Amino acid sequence: MIHTMINGLTSPLGMMVIVTLLGVFIVGYALVGGREAGPDRLARLHDEVRTGRPAPRSTLSRREEATELQKQLEKFKAFLEPASAEEKDAARLEMIQAGYLGRNAVRDFHAAKFILALGGLLLGLVWSALLGGGEDRSLLMTALPIMAPTLLGYYVPIYWVNKRRAERQEQIAGGFPDALDMLLICSEAGQSFDQSIARVAKELQNGYPALAEELATVSHEIRAGKDRTSVLKDFGERCGNADIRSFATVMIQSATYGTSVADALKVYAAEMRDKRVMLAEEKANVLPTKLTLGTMMFTVPPLLIILVGPSVHGVIEMLGSSNFGP
Repeated sequence: MIHTMINGLTSPLGMMVIVTLLGVFIVGYALVGGREAGPDRLARLHDEVRTGRPAPRSTLSRREEATELQKQLEKFKAFLEPASAEEKDAARLEMIQAGYLGRNAVRDFHAAKFILALGGLLLGLVWSALLGGGEDRSLLMTALPIMAPTLLGYYVPIYWVNKRRAERQEQIAGGFPDALDMLLICSEAGQSFDQSIARVAKELQNGYPALAEELATVSHEIRAGKDRTSVLKDFGERCGNADIRSFATVMIQSATYGTSVADALKVYAAEMRDKRVMLAEEKANVLPTKLTLGTMMFTVPPLLIILVGPSVHGVIEMLGSSNFGP
């Protein structure tokens, strides 16, 4: 085993792996480990020697450290962000819909894909070097240990973001009818639209945190003086739900034409309740079909074995004991 490892490391592929690891280490140190300048580090070591006790380290907060890391990633901005403004806006919207609201979420997402793919490539190279390059191995078996970890590392962030996005949109869609009913109750109680939004966001915090976060964002933007029309449009785009976009359109039309918000909410909430009942009926109608398929798969084969099995066994024994010779 040791002899095979030594041969793998001294081979050209092993030397390439060592050089690649060294390059990754240098780049990683430049990005993360090199934040402490040389003179500052020497001054801190001098204080430790002079006082005889460790000098206090930097009191930077985690946010400041993350900002420092983002400054290092700023150098690779051209490689970690889409070039066109349309692609950048679309990627930014996808990250917001997944719940990542940071300013550099798109850059971090692409950086995670690059780092994990590179890590998978290095792991695959080391694995291939340890396995050895036998002459009887095909090209597919040689490339598979390298390509599989690379593709896995590249697609793991994509899968994670898509999964978070789908879960968040499902949670928002599930809590929106209840939010409409609560908005209607608050409006009929005499509260304004802005107060109703803030109250519903507070009440939904435990049951539907994603929807509560979006409603709280709407409330804060309206309080900050942003135009209500643009706030509602952004609310529909962030959630990525057709019902919420329709709700935003209804509220904008109600404010434009001066109609009652409570009346518009009453009509739209009734439609959402009817839609929820229709979706429940649709799921209930699909249930007998699923039960029939499960019954056929798990009930019919054992029943056939019980009923037909003894007869088949008897026929086999009869044919085995019969003598068809001359």
